[in-house]
This record gives sequence, structure tokens and C-alpha cells, in this order.
Amino acid sequence: MAADKMIAGRPAALPPFETILARLRATPAVSALGVFSVRIGAAGFAYGAQVIMARMMGGAEYGIFATVWVWIAILGHTATLGLSQGACRFLPADQALDRLDSVRGFLLGGALASLAGGFALSLGGLAVAAAQGGLLAGPYGTPILLAAVVVPLFAFQDYLEGVARSQNWPLLAIAPPYLLRQGLIMATMVAAVLLGAPAEAWVAIACTLAATGLAAALQAAMLLVRLRRALPAGPRLYRWRLWLGACLPIAAGDLAASAFGFVDVVILGFLLPPEAVGLYFAATRIQQFVAFVHYAASATTAQRLAAARARGDEAGLGRLVRGQARWTFLATAGVGLGILAVAPLLLGLFGEAFRASLPVLAILVAGSVAASLFGPGEDVLTMLGGERLCAGITLAALALAALLCLILVPWLGVAGAALGVAAAQIGRGLAMALGARAIHGLATPVLGLLRKAA
Repeated sequence: MAADKMIAGRPAALPPFETILARLRATPAVSALGVFSVRIGAAGFAYGAQVIMARMMGGAEYGIFATVWVWIAILGHTATLGLSQGACRFLPADQALDRLDSVRGFLLGGALASLAGGFALSLGGLAVAAAQGGLLAGPYGTPILLAAVVVPLFAFQDYLEGVARSQNWPLLAIAPPYLLRQGLIMATMVAAVLLGAPAEAWVAIACTLAATGLAAALQAAMLLVRLRRALPAGPRLYRWRLWLGACLPIAAGDLAASAFGFVDVVILGFLLPPEAVGLYFAATRIQQFVAFVHYAASATTAQRLAAARARGDEAGLGRLVRGQARWTFLATAGVGLGILAVAPLLLGLFGEAFRASLPVLAILVAGSVAASLFGPGEDVLTMLGGERLCAGITLAALALAALLCLILVPWLGVAGAALGVAAAQIGRGLAMALGARAIHGLATPVLGLLRKAA
């Protein structure tokens, strides 16, 4: 394949037709469309899996599974110490400057650090759970113990995704974790129940463990084959002080971003019964279709920002930011309207009671669309410098979301959680855009309009 003959998105000598095809596939818009298509397919598997699990397990067991899965995602994303995002920042820049010894060092060091971080957080999480008294002895006990094994594998696969993204191999980055893993979770859960396993949360987490392990192993093997073709063997240079100096703030931001994405579910888990958590979680599984637009744009553009800055291409950098801002908003709005049009049908598949989540879904979609107006400020700060500001903004938004949820949930129930998260998400998008303009002078179109209006 032509993509196999590329290093960090730069095609080697190819026949004329293959050269044209490789350049077309390497453009941000085409790559983003491919990423979005895979994420939609993955979301279809995930949606199907959630529907099946909700119907098989019932509201209470499904709520337990949802709560534990949220913690797996939060800890797994954090365990990479920011090296997953750091791969998109450092590897393209080092390759552009032919610092291949540093590239080789980052690849191996990051993999080992991600696994170690996952094990450390799992042990810490078990210690906290044990300190809670009867938590491990209750209905959450077995799911939590299984989740502790999932977290290191999740972290390792998250790092693999970042490495593949850094090389402009977006499909290799996202197909294994989001398509293969989701499909395997659904298939193994159905198979387990058909073979006589109880339809309980611990079985669902066990299926998640098996699916994550297999998907991560296959992704690591495919990525290693490609890297060996693109990167010659040689010495390794470990620049831990430089890498961790940038990546640890990114990790703090990732932790806050992961928590920001799930803070509503966590708070609902403390304030409302599992059935209500299940209703809300179902709405978030459908809303994720809208969030995939931003993910697709970021997955194909973030590393290009770092490469453009390393080459000194400031004009190209500005075009990337403006283009991503315009197309991300238009695509987010279009997908959001489409999701709302079919939302009653999608929610009804979970069960008749889940139709009550429609107002929650509408609020969450509106928040995503409004936040997309402000463009890729987070990518600019993470890739070009400003990761500490990025982490600070995300932590502030997380605190705001948690505060609003604590205030609004007792008053409005699950709708209050959606309102709190949507408001905090919009504020975070605006703050990121303002920070990117202040540090790097890169303004998105909506900031220009706001400045003229002022």
C-alpha cells in the first residue's frame, strides 16, 4: 500500500498514479473523513453493544457496568503520562529534523512507561477501593477487580494510538481500539451469555478485558511492522527531562479531559440510583457520534501542526487552524442535527424507558455544537507549546462542570447534569481559543468575528 511507503506523511518515490493517490489520502480533509467513517462504524458497534448489554443486564447491572467503564477510561487515558499525545508532538518534529535516535528512544520508552503507569494506577485504584470498606464486597467488587487488569492494556493501546497518529496512519490508530475492540466486546458478551454466563456487570467487564487484550496485541504487531519499514534501526536517545516536562502537563490535561467527559456520570452515580445512571449513559453513547467529528479532525491535523511549526511554515500553520475550525463546526452541526432527528428511534432500542433521555441528549448535542465554534485551541496549545495553560483551562472547566452538576442534579435530575456539562464545555472551548491566540497568535474565524463585533 502507498501509505506503507510514507514516513510521517511524506510519500517516497512512487509511480504517478500512486503519488496522486498517496497525496490525496494524506490531505487533512480526506484523512479526517476516513477517521470519522471508522469512528462511526466503531460507534455502531459500541451502540449495538450498549443496547445488547442494557437489554440483557437490566438497568441496575448496566449502571454498574457504565460506572466501572468510566473509571477504566479515565485511568487508562491518564496512565500514559501524556506520552500518547506527546508522540504526536515530538515524533513528527524529530522526524522533520532527522533526529531518529530520539524517535527510537521515544517509541520504546513511551510503551514501557505507559504499561508501568497503567499498573501503578490499577494498584492505587484497588487501594482506594479497599479503603472504602465494603465496596469490593458489594456488587461493584468483581467488576473493579477485573477493571484493574484492563487499565494497563487500555493505557498501552492508548499509547499505540498516539504513535500511529503521529505517523499520519489514522486508520491504524483508531480501527483497533474503536472498531475491533468494540466489536469484540459485543461478540464476546453475546457468546458468554449464550454459553450460560450470567448477564451481569462483571461478565461485561471480563469481555472488555479479553477484547482489549486481543485488540492491543494486534495493533502493536501491525504498528511494529510499519515502523520497521519506515524507521531504520539504530541507537536510541532518551530525552526524559524534555519529554516529561511537556507530557506531564499534557497528562494532567488528559486526566482532566477524561474526567470532564465523565464527571456527570460519576456524580450521578453518587446522587441517583443506577437506573438513572443507565438512562443518562445511554444518551451519552449516542451523543458521542457528534463528538467524533472533533476527534477525527484532531487525529488528522494535530501532528501536522507540530510538523509545520518545526519546518517554520507559519502561513501553512494558520491555514490549518482556520480550515479545521470552519469544517469542524459545519460537520459537528450537521451530524448533531442528524442525530437529533433519529434520537427517539436510537434511544428506544435501549428500551422504552430510555426515551426519557431525549432532553438530555438534546442538551449534550447543543453543547458540543456550540463548543466547536471556537476551533482547535486545545490542539494548538498541546502541539505547539502551552500545555500547562491547556491543563489549567481543562481543570477549571472540570471544576465548573462538577460544581454545576452538584447544584443542578438535585434540582433537575439528569437534565441538570447535561446542562452543567454543556455550559462548562462551551466555556472550555472559548478559553482554549483565547489561549491559543494569546500565546501563538493563531485565531480561529469566530474569534475574528467576536473581535469585530466588540
